[in-house]
Amino acid sequence: MSLEVKELFKKYGDKVVVDNVSFSMPGPGVYALLGTNGAGKTTSIRMILGMLEKDGGSVTWEGKPLNFDTCNIGYLAEERGLYPKYSLMDQLRYFGELRGVDRKTVDERIKYWAERLAVEEYIYQKKGKKQQSPDQLSKGNQQKIQFLIAMISDPQLLVLDEPFSGLDPVNTDLLKGLVREQIAAGKYIIMSSHQMEAVEEFCTDITILHRSKVVVSGNLNEIKKASGRVNLRLKVEHDISSFIRDAGVELITEKEYEYVLKVTGDDQANGLLKSLIAAGIPIVKFDLSELSLHEIFVNAVGDEAKEVQE
Repeated sequence: MSLEVKELFKKYGDKVVVDNVSFSMPGPGVYALLGTNGAGKTTSIRMILGMLEKDGGSVTWEGKPLNFDTCNIGYLAEERGLYPKYSLMDQLRYFGELRGVDRKTVDERIKYWAERLAVEEYIYQKKGKKQQSPDQLSKGNQQKIQFLIAMISDPQLLVLDEPFSGLDPVNTDLLKGLVREQIAAGKYIIMSSHQMEAVEEFCTDITILHRSKVVVSGNLNEIKKASGRVNLRLKVEHDISSFIRDAGVELITEKEYEYVLKVTGDDQANGLLKSLIAAGIPIVKFDLSELSLHEIFVNAVGDEAKEVQE
């Protein structure tokens, strides 16, 4: 199986909102589609799913046009919305049957996912207790219900647009664990989020959009390798500011003899290390690493984003 997105294009009037976006998923895994606000990522997702008409380009699944008939798709939209006048059970059954899942299987999956997501009390009516209406649920619980809806057809392709927004740390970890299970099960996942650390835990390949255009695309590990190991975290037992200055290393932060530094590469970092050892300075931590996804994102769009704000 494979997903192929080629030269997606969309404009409204004279304004281009998605400008020839292309990427592919030849096998299962997580693809991150990232971007600044208004960059075109949600519009791209809607075109990929056929929810919005394309002005150009194509999207195929196993060589055929991707749609809900050719592929079993689960979609968690960025805009949350449950029908306030209908019970959650009725809504869940409706969405399941809309996807062609029989009532018995739908009920089994609702029970399974309600337990996994810890939302049974909101779905099943308890005797003598008034049931909360969908619009009375917290944002986090509405989020979990909509993840359940995305999973109810047991999708091959799972599209998660801002999956962790509105969740507290406990429920964020809960949802992350469920996403990991889907990865292990061989699902194809497209994920879009502003929470870079969360995305980095899962994705193997990325596309970053800015002002409708692709500014970075490819395998995340290869992108990091190309940037080199430039982040240095150093912890010692007393002040080493003079050594840092002499080495020509950029100081990012300092707190209680723990330093975050930016180096030009291995040679500069190792030079600083040799100087500290020669001076007999005890080193508690010396961690040289590649750029994070957050830094890659900021490097790609940060200056332009500031220009937009100004």
